[in-house]
Amino acid sequence: MIDIVLWLPTLVWGAIFIWSYRREPRQFRNAFFFFFLCVSALGALSSQLDQWWITLPIGLAVALTPFITIIFMLVNEVQLVRREGFSLSHALPLLFACAIVAWFLAVPLALVVEAPGLVLGFLFALTLCGAWFFLSFTALLLYSWLYRSLPRKRQYEFIVIHGAGLNGTDLTPLLRGRVDRAYDLWVKQDKKGVFVPSGGRGADEEISEAEAMARYLRSRGVPDSAIVLEDRSTTTWENLTYSRDLITRLSSATPERAALVTSDYHVFRTAMYARAVGFNADGLGSKTASYYFPTAFIREFIAISRRYWWPYALIMGLWALATVAIYALSAVS
Repeated sequence: MIDIVLWLPTLVWGAIFIWSYRREPRQFRNAFFFFFLCVSALGALSSQLDQWWITLPIGLAVALTPFITIIFMLVNEVQLVRREGFSLSHALPLLFACAIVAWFLAVPLALVVEAPGLVLGFLFALTLCGAWFFLSFTALLLYSWLYRSLPRKRQYEFIVIHGAGLNGTDLTPLLRGRVDRAYDLWVKQDKKGVFVPSGGRGADEEISEAEAMARYLRSRGVPDSAIVLEDRSTTTWENLTYSRDLITRLSSATPERAALVTSDYHVFRTAMYARAVGFNADGLGSKTASYYFPTAFIREFIAISRRYWWPYALIMGLWALATVAIYALSAVS
């Protein structure tokens, strides 16, 4: 017999998530609602069946997450450097692992040397920031997978393709994957819809990314009438803003919802930015090589965290206020 009390948190989080998702699926808060829904559902299932082993792997995973992350990031760094060489952006897995190791060493060392309360308080605040970081990282990883996995059955009038760098005048494998994904969508729609290759010309590029994508589409049989270039943008934000304006000019009425085709790791941030600039569009992803995905997703998460910086500021602000209050009381006494 189902115990309603056990499942009440799951029902509550499920209702909140469904309400928020139906209202707007491109919101960062949905990641947390979905995460709490999953955790509460697993907890309720474990208690309902009296099977502790259901939650044991989750508990172990949470406890061992820092160690697993360190090992995984170091292995991924080796794979990435072997395949694509070393660069600052490719060093993200290594830096991520080093930051975790530094934190693990700093806390015990501070306790051993009996560091001042100010230092211990600062380390405690950093620990809270780290906890929020891992929670939001895990929540975003889960939700971004859900967002790009859910089927979308609508017909898209415009298919925007985000640029990703060139190799001379040729598409890189990453960019070719995006264009192929867009082409497959176009074919699935009975070859209806207008492509909007979006990407300007970099300082080291012979042609714009938009022109290179257009050439590739033409080589696959797409007529010029189905291609409109957006060749000024240099960032994701500009991709979306300029594509939005271009589509608005081309549409006689309010444009239908567009498709934004990018790499799978980049889908949710693209969709989230689209919402921010008022672009009515869904994110669709092309597959990314498994060795490259962790680095790319860390970069995506950092970019999103820069827009949602306030939890870290709140934690450090509370620490600063508590520190000032403690020293003020000490001075009075």
